[in-house]
Amino acid sequence: MGALFSAWGVPGAALAQEGESLPTIVVTGTRSEKPVDETPVRTEVVTRQEIERTHARTLKDALENVPGLQLREIHGKSGYEVSLQGMTSDQVLVLIDGLPITASTGSTVDVSQYLLTEVDRIEVVKGASSAQYGSSAMGGVINVITRPIARGFSGAASADAGSYGAQNASGTPGALHGNARVEGGGEHWRARLAADALDNKGFAVDPDGWTRHGDAVRRQQYAGRLEWLPGAAGSLWLDASAYRENDEQRYRYYAPPRYVPQSKSEDISRKRFAAGAQWRFGNGVQARAAGMTEGYDSTTQEYSNDYRTATRASSQRTDHLSLQFDMPAWRSQLWQFGGDLHRERLEQTANNISELRGKAERSSAELYAQNDIFFNDTWEMVVGLRGQRDSDFGSHFAPKVGVRANLLDGPAWKGVLRANFGQGYRVPNLKERHYLFDHSSLGYIVLGNPDLKPESSNSFQFGGALSWQDRLTLDANLFYNRVTDLIQTDMSHFTVVNGIAVYTYRNVARARTQGLETSLRWRATSRLDLTGAYTFTDAEDLDTGTELTRRARHMARLGANWRLLAGTELSLRGRYQSSELVDSGSGARSPGWTTVDVALNQKLGRGVTAFVGVNNLFNRQRDFSNANDFGPVAGRFVYLGARFSVDAAK
Repeated sequence: MGALFSAWGVPGAALAQEGESLPTIVVTGTRSEKPVDETPVRTEVVTRQEIERTHARTLKDALENVPGLQLREIHGKSGYEVSLQGMTSDQVLVLIDGLPITASTGSTVDVSQYLLTEVDRIEVVKGASSAQYGSSAMGGVINVITRPIARGFSGAASADAGSYGAQNASGTPGALHGNARVEGGGEHWRARLAADALDNKGFAVDPDGWTRHGDAVRRQQYAGRLEWLPGAAGSLWLDASAYRENDEQRYRYYAPPRYVPQSKSEDISRKRFAAGAQWRFGNGVQARAAGMTEGYDSTTQEYSNDYRTATRASSQRTDHLSLQFDMPAWRSQLWQFGGDLHRERLEQTANNISELRGKAERSSAELYAQNDIFFNDTWEMVVGLRGQRDSDFGSHFAPKVGVRANLLDGPAWKGVLRANFGQGYRVPNLKERHYLFDHSSLGYIVLGNPDLKPESSNSFQFGGALSWQDRLTLDANLFYNRVTDLIQTDMSHFTVVNGIAVYTYRNVARARTQGLETSLRWRATSRLDLTGAYTFTDAEDLDTGTELTRRARHMARLGANWRLLAGTELSLRGRYQSSELVDSGSGARSPGWTTVDVALNQKLGRGVTAFVGVNNLFNRQRDFSNANDFGPVAGRFVYLGARFSVDAAK
């Protein structure tokens, strides 16, 4: 048990690196530092080494190989949202260093809109297992952890260029990417500056035609961080970042008797300021405080035959403050108390007319308590309770409990068992309550519903891991999530006004998602590492007995890292996704698909690495003439680049 308590003081910067035996330290499941194999809440980690090995450029790229995580295009936008265990993107909370990031549509976070220069690792917790997170975390939490700044000086830069081959929309290269980072300091003051830019010129099956199947997107992200470490007892930090995006979509709309060229451009800006501090008092109490304010603005111009038909402007503001106290160990217990204050506001107009019904803002105050109980060297239990007081929906309390057992702890074999239960709770977002989607030109309108009730869920997770000599690890997890008052667009009950179908959001269903997640990691030789994962998901509307749409029943991931020579590494990543139901009424399904990525990294000298890769090696691309095909958008993408780094940290 002493080893478990010693983990309490391990700094969050401690990560396993190649050739070292240090364990990966995670914080998301319990908001306290623990080795990943000792946390009672199952946590999956995308390390910095994996990000660099696979050349991920955005958060979406980094999440592609997480077992059981499904990525979907955001309707009408140049981005992607996530689904965990069959739960929707609105039910998954995305955080940066434990603080929320503004949703790009008032509800869904676009994981394409975060670049990775500053990222140290990404932690994924599935299900409503942790008391530390409230509304929007019913389906799980994705927490992006930025790099700690080490004493001394370090810097890095990379650049790459790629091509979609004959589908390049504007010649070669089809995409350019580059980033740079410098950081360092002394004993008491440290700082970092970072910049990242991605210019994708788009692609099309017929580049000479009007339609672009891949949007032209330019993304830029700039960030700075300042840290003050007055002593060993604590630290303070300030972080500022700015993100800019410019998109262009080109498509055709059928207006009998011909197709009419359409286009849409969107300019996006996000400005984020965050600050925090942590301090350990003489009595052993550790206090942590963090807060952020973020503004997200977008302006969209829609054109038909080069004639501007609409201008939409959206402005969102998110403010969040978090405070947590970690108590010293007392009678084999670790108590934790905390609270969060949250506020968000939304303004949106189309052609200078508000698209909102009522005042679109909400705030909440949340308190939580958690106790980590160590019965002996074998059994550990975490119990927690979270209370939330929402400005529009009153109070709600959600209990959580988790059990972890070291069933095997020998020199060769180790076995861990985990079981978790948590209640989830999600208040309707601002889009669902207040938006007015007026698409009369396309024959429909979607209205927000201010009378919606919050969603709630019960989440069960049960599984474990078995490992042998750090060479072989098998992980399996059963999950069951039951949702009541599920919010979605009611397609069955609508009215027709002047020939226009009027839909609205309603609490229309009780839903259940259940399934099995498995993964296998095998260090076959000193030069070859293999991974595999399979996820089965059964998602059902309990009111109708029908399958929920856009949930793949079967997903698989395969990976291989082969160190051919001392400085040469070849990596393969394979992804399989089965067919998914698209329309409950017609039974239309999107076909299944398989993709394979290959990447080669070659060290050329100290701090210099050249790389080349092919995404979607076998060119598996959706049938764009089939509206029910939601397979991969991009075909084969070939790229090459180089990475430079210098490290004089002390």
